[in-house]
Amino acid sequence: MIDITLQNFESDLITASLKQPVLLDIWAPWCGPCKTLGPMLEKLEVAYAGRFTLAKLDSEAQPEIAGQLSQAFGVRSIPFCVMFLGGQPVDGFVGALPEAQIRAFLDKHVPSTEALAAEEEVQEAEQLAAGGDPEAALAKLSEALALAPGDDAIRADYVKRLLEAGRTDDARRIYEPLVPKAIVDVRAAALGLWLEACEAAVHARPLDALNAALAANKRDFAARFELAQRHVAEQRYTEAMDELLEILMRDKAWGEERARKLYVAVLEILTKPLPKPAAAEAKGTLEIAGRSAAVASDPVVDAYRRKLSMVLF
Repeated sequence: MIDITLQNFESDLITASLKQPVLLDIWAPWCGPCKTLGPMLEKLEVAYAGRFTLAKLDSEAQPEIAGQLSQAFGVRSIPFCVMFLGGQPVDGFVGALPEAQIRAFLDKHVPSTEALAAEEEVQEAEQLAAGGDPEAALAKLSEALALAPGDDAIRADYVKRLLEAGRTDDARRIYEPLVPKAIVDVRAAALGLWLEACEAAVHARPLDALNAALAANKRDFAARFELAQRHVAEQRYTEAMDELLEILMRDKAWGEERARKLYVAVLEILTKPLPKPAAAEAKGTLEIAGRSAAVASDPVVDAYRRKLSMVLF
């Protein structure tokens, strides 16, 4: 448990919530319900074994912070608790709720022990992959998914690394639970099309035969799409998009827009994931919200996005 002031607001609340959830309890010495809620929250912090941090704010001693939070949430009474995640206030509750209701609130935002263990495995997998040991990284991701089978981000990362390693059959098995989500999930859809390309490449014609077919007929879109899929399977992404652009320039709707869909999927595969959000910079005045995360621009991805826009629009 920590006490929040203007001096440590940035470091112990905003920045700290980038690493794990922080529950801020806004109270006052004269508040009777606060005296009931406070000890209960302290007990729960211990019970949750470090899965969230409890922070306390004396509204009389720190009226500026309490006032901004109250205004942001439209709350005028205490005790008032605010959950901070990723440098932002995301949820809250008012009053000395029963323990069961507080646990239900916490469980919406606080990761389970299994999820935390899975995240540790994912971090180790990233380190192993960066260190040049992809097989060990895959083993860690397998362990992470076993701990958190419902975590689509872990599943998607596992599928991606399996495809990069050429383990198409394993990737198909792990990908299956994502199939229904591909309709609305761009990453899941991209992985599905990458997987299809890898499966199609097994039966694709040799490169010489495909190039000969295209030399004879530039509008042989089936051969050109087959070539693009082969490039995707072998991770020659710019070559794949160049072939797909040739189709799109001549027939945008060919094959029920298969060329456009695969092109967009390749862009998604090449796009780096969002970094974890950064905390707000101290500027001498209180800012409740953190700064938005940003992704460094990739000139190759940007260039091919522009090419697609020029062809389609």
